[in-house]
Amino acid sequence: VQLQASGGGLVQPGGSLRLSCAASGLILNNRAIGWFRQAPGKERQGVACIGSSDEILYYEDSVKGRFTISRDNAKNTVLLQMNSLEPEDTAKYYCAARSFRCSSSWWGFPSKGQGTQVTVSS
Repeated sequence: VQLQASGGGLVQPGGSLRLSCAASGLILNNRAIGWFRQAPGKERQGVACIGSSDEILYYEDSVKGRFTISRDNAKNTVLLQMNSLEPEDTAKYYCAARSFRCSSSWWGFPSKGQGTQVTVSS
């Protein structure tokens, strides 16, 4: 099982990025998929999660209304649309998968992917 996050890059404040979490060896549409981020010197934190029944949780108040998590089942991917990006969103973003319900803990996800860097700077 491999998960791979992609779509990161350098963007100006106020810009948008769409991250994608793709999997090989795992069907994502019956798994809870979480997005996490880790900024330099900080702990890895949960950002958003979509559960196996498509229930959605946003763990950080700062991303509510700006970030949207969704599935693209045809491509076996989970997307994180990030709008109105702020310098504080700069971090490495990771996706992870687990059965059934979401968890806010990185360690609660058995399948973890490599990250993609998001840098928000003018």
